[in-house]
Amino acid sequence: WNLDAVGAPAAWGTTTGKGVTVAVLDTGVRTGGPDGITNLLGGYDYYSGDTNPSDGNGHGTFVAGTIGQKTNNGIGVAGVAYNATILPIKVMGDDGTGDIGAIANGLVYATDSGAKVVNLSLGSAYPSATLESACQYARDRGVTVVAASGNEYATELSYPARYESVIAVGAVGFSGGRAGYSNRGAGLDLVAPGGDLSKDENGDGYADGILQETIESGAWTYTFWEGTSMAAPHVSAVAALLYAAGANSPDQVYGLLTASAKDGGGAG
Repeated sequence: WNLDAVGAPAAWGTTTGKGVTVAVLDTGVRTGGPDGITNLLGGYDYYSGDTNPSDGNGHGTFVAGTIGQKTNNGIGVAGVAYNATILPIKVMGDDGTGDIGAIANGLVYATDSGAKVVNLSLGSAYPSATLESACQYARDRGVTVVAASGNEYATELSYPARYESVIAVGAVGFSGGRAGYSNRGAGLDLVAPGGDLSKDENGDGYADGILQETIESGAWTYTFWEGTSMAAPHVSAVAALLYAAGANSPDQVYGLLTASAKDGGGAG
């Protein structure tokens, strides 16, 4: 349902994200799944300080798959921009926590490595001048930075989504209504499918989460999750589709995203 909600099948006749690198700053990306990522680079681990950004949590693998999961292979699920290239940058540990320095270093690394889009399915309640500067560094060099608004049921966005240089993404369910957990308020730019595991609005017998291949308890599985972490990569992937179709700047991508989005009501 999430692929239909963003119009992905119709877009694939024009663009699949080929030639565009999307950096996923997260818990890393696990390789070797039955379905897998179409194009996956080596990346870096700023959490541990090495060149092995493997994921022992599952969150980063889920996010990366939403963007670039292999498609038309008869296995598993589809990615929104399935021919994009994923640059995995591990900035959080396998417990899902991290520090500002690792995230800021990851943003600079992504920018200097040629990423056109950076996905940040992470957040904090506290501002950071270091992180804000890193987001601005990427934006000033032509990178579209996308971040989750947060899952605290709050009327304020988390950071870095709240920064002006970042596209802030909240979550909706199947019907397009805001998911209850999704942070809202000043600075929210877009909402995208994040799922709602408390409902089955399409009547398919499954809770309306986002379905993806990832690891749980160390084993590969297909599972439904919910969160603004699931919503943000939909926007990052559509940004990759737009770059692959000829968009040439963050301003143009932002203009296309917001002009083509459905009006969900008042700002925020």
